[in-house]
Amino acid sequence: MEEEKKEEKVKKEWGKEVFDLLSWYQTDVVKKAKVMVVGAGALGNEVLKNLALFGVGNIVIVDFDTIEYSNLTRSVLFREADADKGLYKSEVAARKVKEINPNINVQYVCGRLDADVGLGVYRKMDVVIGCLDSRLARMQLNRLCMRANVPWVEGGIENLTGSVRVYRQGENCYECGLTENAKMNIFMQLSCAGIAHRNEDLGRTPTTPVIASIIGAVQVQEAMKLIHKEEVREGVFSTLTGKWFHYEGMHNKVSVYDSAAFDDDCPSHECWDEVLRIPKLGADTRISDAFLMLKEALTVKDVEINLRNDKFVDIIVSRHNNQRFTPMLPESKIPDYVDSNYDLYTSSRSELNQNAYENIDENFPYKRLTLREIGIPHYDVIEVSTEKGIYHVELAADENRFPFNLNE
Repeated sequence: MEEEKKEEKVKKEWGKEVFDLLSWYQTDVVKKAKVMVVGAGALGNEVLKNLALFGVGNIVIVDFDTIEYSNLTRSVLFREADADKGLYKSEVAARKVKEINPNINVQYVCGRLDADVGLGVYRKMDVVIGCLDSRLARMQLNRLCMRANVPWVEGGIENLTGSVRVYRQGENCYECGLTENAKMNIFMQLSCAGIAHRNEDLGRTPTTPVIASIIGAVQVQEAMKLIHKEEVREGVFSTLTGKWFHYEGMHNKVSVYDSAAFDDDCPSHECWDEVLRIPKLGADTRISDAFLMLKEALTVKDVEINLRNDKFVDIIVSRHNNQRFTPMLPESKIPDYVDSNYDLYTSSRSELNQNAYENIDENFPYKRLTLREIGIPHYDVIEVSTEKGIYHVELAADENRFPFNLNE
């Protein structure tokens, strides 16, 4: 009887006698793989569907947006009822992916790739897949993946055209491949991340379900290669690292160009490979307690936490009438705060000034707040300046927030 049950379990194993026919497919490698998908729109839907069908064991989905009716024409995982309720893309996508393949582990984050996802999560990934629609978001993802020393696969679609690139530390960098004009536009957005400019509606990019399927498939194909590290080293695969895959569907043209760029002076290239773990330190730790833990662990007298991804805004002042507001929020949440406050919403952005903290030390006046309340996400790696030098410290207490073991 026991033998019959074992035999039945083998028959039900996902992909058994299907993927086993592929000479390169390593079942154990794929089951243990950890892949993050950033962006759960049309492209993200196709990527997630394919990862689930391949049986990739651990998937993290990141998206801050909700489902709209316009998404339904290109998104295989979403339904009209999801748009009726305005549900989050990441949450619905996670549920639908589990329906496709109940054997995999899925975690979702309804938030932004930098402000709501700690670098500790990125560091545990085998590969990150970017399904984004803005250069700013791509550059932010590129910097995080470079810090974490994790390869990422970029995809872009428009009309019947799409492209795929692979970026990885020491070989190819998204920011290095940008024109000076594109960089200038991105840096202007970064410098005006708070009250100066509210999130602008740049209009929808015209795409089709067909182009999303094609480019999403190529992205997952590249991710599967990167997961099989040994096969890449042995030359079984050639990846798109340093290449540009371009598909033009109007006239059925497929091209692959050399496109490696890795400049010595690029600010995106910092790699935080030496990371100190403090088991009791987490994003929910009060700042005052965090300072004590850091001083003890680093054996230093002075510490300063650098807010690399998200400044902290305590005051907004209107020069028009000297009205004062106290949001006490990370800068990433200030646009929503402005939109929800009538007096701020109706003010000219040029009339508003904000006071923001880029670094915090013992003189920070709000030490009763937690690290999360000032904009540091769970399981992040924080940069700490001391009299002995700069350290990178992981908020290790947050590791158990994930339903699957990131250390496996």
